[in-house]
Amino acid sequence: MKVLLNNPVNEINIKGSRFIAEVFTVTTQAEAREKLHEQKLRYSDATHVCHCFISGLKAEACGMSDDGEPSGTAGRPMLDVLKGSGITNILVTVTRYFGGTLLGTGGLVKAYGDSVKEVLALCETEEYIERSEFSFECDWGIYETIKRKIEVFHISDLTEEFATGVKLSGKIYASEFEELKEMIKNLSKGKIICI
Repeated sequence: MKVLLNNPVNEINIKGSRFIAEVFTVTTQAEAREKLHEQKLRYSDATHVCHCFISGLKAEACGMSDDGEPSGTAGRPMLDVLKGSGITNILVTVTRYFGGTLLGTGGLVKAYGDSVKEVLALCETEEYIERSEFSFECDWGIYETIKRKIEVFHISDLTEEFATGVKLSGKIYASEFEELKEMIKNLSKGKIICI
């Protein structure tokens, strides 16, 4: 599975109707609902704000809505395209401003499906890698050595809090967590425990 690195927006126009597709990172169904609510408020003057989402490493949760379009003409084709992308932890909304011409069920299916295809083509992604959070405190005397040694790991969101000692915390590839713990323990001669 892949995850998003950006949040693109794309607009297509079909027979006077505007279809604005937007992509968001969400990790839970609750986050998807919250973001959808924000979108509906943002586009309160729109005819429809349809959506689809997938979350979880194995796409455990997914959902969709036609938001008043004829049943099966918006959410289902959007979700089908999204499932084919291999991206998880993603919400796609397509906001429609009606342009005066009815598109018919086939036209709607194509319009909503194409909206998602086009915005997904603009997405930058990376392979999903499970990460673990870590935290430890060390004395100033060993801080520089530890800081240099942990550069070999895939660490993100590293924060350092300076006080009488230094507290380091962040995220690391789950597959590297035990190795980090062991290295910290060895460098500190067992005095520092990484959690």
